[in-house]
Amino acid sequence: MKTFIKKIWEKGEYSYGAAYGFEPNIHAYIHDDGKRDCLLVAPGGGYCMCVPQEAEIVANSFYDKGLNVFVLAYTTDITMSVPLKRQPLQDIARAVRFIRAAGDEYSLTGKLFVCGFSAGAHVCGSLAVHHDDVTEKNAKYSEFSCRPDGAILCYPVITTGRYAHASSVEALLGKSPSEEELAYFSLEKNVSGNTPPCFLWQTATDDLVPVENSYLFAGALKEKGIPFAHYVFPKGFHGLSVATEDFFRGNFGEPYTMEQVSLAVKSVKAGRGVNVSEKRRSELMAQFPDSPDEKQKSSAPEEFFHSQADQYKDVQLWPELVVQWMKGL
Repeated sequence: MKTFIKKIWEKGEYSYGAAYGFEPNIHAYIHDDGKRDCLLVAPGGGYCMCVPQEAEIVANSFYDKGLNVFVLAYTTDITMSVPLKRQPLQDIARAVRFIRAAGDEYSLTGKLFVCGFSAGAHVCGSLAVHHDDVTEKNAKYSEFSCRPDGAILCYPVITTGRYAHASSVEALLGKSPSEEELAYFSLEKNVSGNTPPCFLWQTATDDLVPVENSYLFAGALKEKGIPFAHYVFPKGFHGLSVATEDFFRGNFGEPYTMEQVSLAVKSVKAGRGVNVSEKRRSELMAQFPDSPDEKQKSSAPEEFFHSQADQYKDVQLWPELVVQWMKGL
C-alpha cells in the first residue's frame, strides 16, 4: 500500500475565517499494482469536525475490496462561529479535480466515486447535485470535471426542511440563513437529470438524522430518473460506520481528520478564537479537556465487542453492496 497526504489548495487559494492554520487535504491508500476505480471518503461530524470513525477504518475496508481510496479532511467549524457556506462543497470539488489531474500517478481507471457519512454525505450530495455550479480558477484543474461517477450517501444529512439535522444546518449556514441558501442546500430540491447515480443507506431507527432524509432524496432521484440503490436497515444508531468489531473497539485508525478541531480548540483555549462566544468557549473547554485527536478505545470485555458487532451483521454488508452496485454502473 502506498500512502501519502496532499493539500488540495495551492498557496493563496484557500481562505476560511476559522481555519486556524488548517488546510484541506486528502490522505491516500493506493494499490501498487495496476489501475483501479477510486473512492473519495468524506467523514461526518455535523460540519463541526471530520470524525476518525468514518475515515481510515472505512478506507481500509474499501482498499481491501480492491479500490484506491482517499479520505478528505474538508473544512469544518467546531466553534460554530463562522458559517461554512460553500467552502466544503468547494473543497470536495477541488479534491475530485485534484485526484483526476493526477490520475496516472494515482493509478486510476477514470471512475471516481464519492462516499460520505452524515454531514459528509451532505458534502458528497451537494457535489452530486451542484457540480455544475463549482467553477475552477486554477488552469491545472479546470479541464477536469468535478462530477463524480457515483455518490454513496451513508445515513445522510439531506434536507434543511422539516426533517433537518438542525446543528449541521447551523454550522453550514449560520443562525440566520436566507431562504435561497436553505433551498440550495436542501438537496432533495436540487436533483436534476445530470445528477450521478447514487447509493443510499440508513437505519430506520437512526436517533440523530431522521431516516426521512434518505427517503426524500431517493424519491427525488426516482422522480428525475436517476439510477439509485436505497437500503434501510431495520435497526441501528446513527454513526455506525462499518459496524465491525474493530469499530466497536474504537480501532478507527489514525485520527488525522481531527487536525482542524485540534488547532481550533487550542486557539480558543488560548483566547484566540474567531467570533467565539463565551458560551461556546466554555462548551469546548468541557468537551475537550485533553487533545481532541487523542485515541480513545473502549476497555469493555471482549464479549462485548462480539455481541455489539453481531447485532449489525446486516449493516456490515453495505460496503460489499456498494462494490456490487459500482460494478453494475
